[in-house]
Amino acid sequence: MSIVIDQAIRAQLIASAPGSRAIPARLRYEPADPFAVRVSFPPAASLDGYEVEWTFGRELLEAGTLRPSGRGDVHVWPCGPERTVLEFRAVEGMAMVQLHTADVREFLGRSYALVAAGDEGGHLDVDAELTALLRDA
Repeated sequence: MSIVIDQAIRAQLIASAPGSRAIPARLRYEPADPFAVRVSFPPAASLDGYEVEWTFGRELLEAGTLRPSGRGDVHVWPCGPERTVLEFRAVEGMAMVQLHTADVREFLGRSYALVAAGDEGGHLDVDAELTALLRDA
């Protein structure tokens, strides 16, 4: 059985109207997918009433606590010494949330305790991934 890190955090949804509001969120890390982190928001936090989950690089999350980082759909940057901003872009629109940087660093520390930076490749099951790709082809 693989250990999974699933950390509840408090996020601040940045919105122009009706204004910013606090929302619950979860950060998740699984050694079976060692390069990725997931952030999810409950149905009450979304416009359509469905849970929203984004998956992106653990390295991106770490870099974004120090400097503006990201391309494409996910961007992360520091907002002063205590906050980190995550910006998510999709066809439907864009959303921005602020997280406490201390919470992000705690989560990242726990993830690196499971899979050290640079050791991610040793946690991949390449044979299983290749079998799945060939099966779906």
